[in-house]
Amino acid sequence: MTQTGAQTKVYIESYGCSANLADAEIIAGLLVEAGYIITQSPSEADLNIIVTCTVKDPTYQRMVTRLKALTSLGRPLIVAGCMPKTSKDTILRINQRASLLGPNSVDRVREVAERTLKGERVEELSDTYNKLLQPRLLRNPVVGVVQIASGCLSACSFCQVKIARGKLKSFDEVLILEEITRLVRQGCREIWLTSQDNGCYGKDRGSSLADLLDKIAKLDGCFKVRVGMMNPTHIIDDIGRIVDVLQEERFFKFLHIPVQSGCNDVLSDMRRGYTREDFLRIVDEARRKIPEVTLSTDVIVGYPTEREECFKETVALLEQVKPDIVNISRFSPRPGTRAALLPQLPQSVVKQRSATLHNLVKSITLERNRCWLGWRGEALVDEVVKGAKVARNPYYKPILLYDGVKLGSYVEVEVREATAACLHGVVCQ
Repeated sequence: MTQTGAQTKVYIESYGCSANLADAEIIAGLLVEAGYIITQSPSEADLNIIVTCTVKDPTYQRMVTRLKALTSLGRPLIVAGCMPKTSKDTILRINQRASLLGPNSVDRVREVAERTLKGERVEELSDTYNKLLQPRLLRNPVVGVVQIASGCLSACSFCQVKIARGKLKSFDEVLILEEITRLVRQGCREIWLTSQDNGCYGKDRGSSLADLLDKIAKLDGCFKVRVGMMNPTHIIDDIGRIVDVLQEERFFKFLHIPVQSGCNDVLSDMRRGYTREDFLRIVDEARRKIPEVTLSTDVIVGYPTEREECFKETVALLEQVKPDIVNISRFSPRPGTRAALLPQLPQSVVKQRSATLHNLVKSITLERNRCWLGWRGEALVDEVVKGAKVARNPYYKPILLYDGVKLGSYVEVEVREATAACLHGVVCQ
């Protein structure tokens, strides 16, 4: 049995989406407030916590590997994130003593930690949704991740979100605005709005994402906002208002709109709730009002019903739209989903199609980034990566700087080089 107390050391690691990152920050903040010490080594910790993700099979397999590694240390373990609700049996096969903390009950971590350290195995899987105005230990002092909702309204055939996080629960606008204001006062200069699907925010409360963004635009303070992923289904009728607000100086000109497939038959099988034409209409509206908007999208390759002609439609869509960012995922069946019951495509076919898309996307993103050569303007320094600082221009384009600039500062930069992944620039004197 491990003794609890002021010198108790806790190690926390997190995987997956920005909501999980925010949950890990809250977990750390609550434990530090309770007197625990955060350590960077699981072997030195009295208690280990892992915030898990199971959205894709490779990620799930990595979680299994990490659970086995943390279990082998012989320390008390808390498994948080999505896995406690999607893969509880797997966790307990690896570690029968592991405590479970659900993705919507992170505010209960102090009690779970205390009881786990006393030798109990605890399951806290309730939905308290208390994620705003909680103590936070930020992983990046200038970036604040604000969760605006949990769960979703969709019923996609391949996704475990409903299993892990339930139906949509939009958080109170007043609390969201207070959270943003609080983080800005603490020094954050960049706010990420995140959830499983920002596009459906407010639809369970009689409001909308556009309403929330309009209120955020009116807040005081020196900060910029990145709006996270929005599924086409829930913004198709409101994209005009959303883009209107994004034109405000407060917001990065950035849209993450996952298309998943360029084939309407596959989209229907996926139960996505929109068509290829809907996606194109959204893109056209955004680019009509903000021509240089940075467009990010997601594509699933190898869905079980993706015929060769369906794949070619996806290729054609990407060639037509030319997104700035494309997140490509090979389909992997997730337990508990409808798509997991379908006959799967040969992995050789999926691998070949994935390689084709990666090559196409590399050429598209390089072409898009070269358009920024010679650009000069203000950018926010928001990250440190391998000895370089990353500055984001108003369109959220990442510009690597090797000058001695301060994290959180605004600097005048000029883009000198472009790769498929990012831009390289210098600070203007």
